[in-house]
Amino acid sequence: MPAVPAPRSPQRYRVALVCLGNICRSPMADVVLEAKVAEAGLADAVEVVSAGTGDWHIGAPMDRRAAALLRSEGYDASRHRAQQVAASWLAEHDLVLAMDAANLADLRTLDDTDPERVRLFGDFDPVQPGSEVPDPYFGGDDGFVSVLAQVERTADVLVASIASALGR
Repeated sequence: MPAVPAPRSPQRYRVALVCLGNICRSPMADVVLEAKVAEAGLADAVEVVSAGTGDWHIGAPMDRRAAALLRSEGYDASRHRAQQVAASWLAEHDLVLAMDAANLADLRTLDDTDPERVRLFGDFDPVQPGSEVPDPYFGGDDGFVSVLAQVERTADVLVASIASALGR
């Protein structure tokens, strides 16, 4: 199991998930990871947020296809509103995970980044370690299904690793 960096504050862990527009991949990962954190009994200690590197969807809800798929799988996608990542997030969060290499590169231009704290989400993927989460926006529904499968299996690994970092 890949290890996450130690928490910056005792018994508190902050995770930020980042994609391009914050309406598909990172909000899907946010909703799933938050649900899995709660299932693991870690909701009191782990904060999950998501954002995009771009600003064109700020305030918008999640892509309707992503939200519909999450709802059909028992997740609550209703609270999401797109936001843009800020450079301050890099120092405020214990782990910032980009959905792909382009977003990772964009994050690394914002500020000095610790490569252990700013990584690819796919670094924790147990099936395809180091993989990117493909952007399903311009494709069909099957792209969203594939993203959800990758997000769910990766979130399981992240929760276990975060629990270990918190000593739980």
